[in-house]
Amino acid sequence: MKKVLNGFLALSLSATVLAACSNEKVDKEEAATTKDGKGQITALITKHPLTQDLKKMEWLKKVEEEAGVKIKWEEVSADWDQKKGAMLASGDVPDLIIGPNAITDADFVQYQGLFEDLSDDMDKLPNVQAMFDAKPETEGIATQLDGNIYGLPKYQRFWPGTATRQFINHQWLENLGLEVPTNWDELYVVLKAFKDEDANGNGDKNDEIPMDFSPVGTGGFGFFQPTVLLGSMGITLAEGSGQGYFVEDGKVKNFFTDDRYKEFIEFLSKAYKEGLISKEVFTQDYTKFQSVARGTGDVAKVGYTYGWELTDRFGITLAPQYSPMAPLKKSADSTEKLSWAYDYNSLNYGANMITLSSQSKNKEAALKFINELYDPEVSMQVLFGSLGTNIAENGDGSYKILPPTDQKMDPGTWKWTSTWADNGPMYIADDLKLELGSDMQSVGQQTEPLNAVLDAVDEKKDLYPGMFIKYSKEDNSKLSLNNTNLMSLAMPKFSQWITKGGIEKDWDAYVKNAEKTGLPENIKIMQKYYDEYMSKN
Repeated sequence: MKKVLNGFLALSLSATVLAACSNEKVDKEEAATTKDGKGQITALITKHPLTQDLKKMEWLKKVEEEAGVKIKWEEVSADWDQKKGAMLASGDVPDLIIGPNAITDADFVQYQGLFEDLSDDMDKLPNVQAMFDAKPETEGIATQLDGNIYGLPKYQRFWPGTATRQFINHQWLENLGLEVPTNWDELYVVLKAFKDEDANGNGDKNDEIPMDFSPVGTGGFGFFQPTVLLGSMGITLAEGSGQGYFVEDGKVKNFFTDDRYKEFIEFLSKAYKEGLISKEVFTQDYTKFQSVARGTGDVAKVGYTYGWELTDRFGITLAPQYSPMAPLKKSADSTEKLSWAYDYNSLNYGANMITLSSQSKNKEAALKFINELYDPEVSMQVLFGSLGTNIAENGDGSYKILPPTDQKMDPGTWKWTSTWADNGPMYIADDLKLELGSDMQSVGQQTEPLNAVLDAVDEKKDLYPGMFIKYSKEDNSKLSLNNTNLMSLAMPKFSQWITKGGIEKDWDAYVKNAEKTGLPENIKIMQKYYDEYMSKN
């Protein structure tokens, strides 16, 4: 699933990670209707690198037909931030832009007038209005402080409380007579054994990768990254905490200048220096990160790592060698309250999944297409793939996710290959009857080692509800500029300190420079909005 990164991050995206694979750019001056009378629109989608060409998606063909539109697509799967900047600056945007926060609230502020306000078009978007009625929080996600709606959200319902699980090869542990580690010190000992001994038992002591994590972007952290270890010291990440912000006892903080982050870096630097972390961890892309963990045949290559679900991370053949782990203490005698990344909101909701250009020559056609995407039956296919190949109709109004047609492929890869998956706009209604696939059923079981700490998270004191907060235009601009400055400083230091060391010598000067990026101003702004939100909820 979270072959999505950074992103969220939104990160994260952060996270999640996009690689350019685009069709010819559409000429915006072309006729607004085709020869057979269909509305012709242009659309750009930021999609996962695994996702197949849109022309192969049967559900999408049917949606275009149902909406009476012909769409010329541009498909992007990397370097979206660079591409987006040039596109927005030119003012020449396609009719539709699709993808998780592909266009952000900050973009709406900076490029005012480029995107259509949909708040007065809800009569043409009854499926979206149905989502707003059933899930009022989605309307809150969509609505700016002035009441305008430029980007529509998603609701996908089925996802658990966290995206990231940590996995260890228990077969390697058994081969070496080791126990599952419970703290950082024990983890270090295990990783050292994975490196120095023939952990996978194939006669080669040099082909094991003790530890690996997903690619880290320049814009912050995302899922499947070692930042979850900050939970060993009581820091609760939320929605990936890509740019370092977290809440502790009701106070907004940032871990990039927290001494606990320094300790975390020191541990990773020590491990890297000893060859315990993949040498390609800062150069590989997400596809390589995934493929390496799937080993060769039944010979595993990676000992300890992070991911969404066992078959998704290691493939069908190697998944039985691995087990999910409980959160690690920092040391055996640590008394810190353990925590873990809490991602429920960002996994089940998403902001600005689709936007409409204010310059669209065929607004009516675009609105029809948008409305079709939010039909619950269509949304189910946006998420899991086409009826017949990916989803079965049971004949009684219910549905069932089908296993991959390729028995060697895991269900998560099958989903991401087949359709837009989590990257699409959708409304999975609560009354939609759908039997989930084996990966989604098992991911709940694999989350069990984390449930105790997830259940202990205080949503009032330990989480920043960023998904549901809207900032003023002025504050949005300040936050965006200051975060850009902070990331330009912090992210290069992250990789530098791990691969080359030096954090002890650099730390004090680094913290002073971080303060100069506008971080204190951002924390003050976010604290104000946090307090206001909590006073009403």
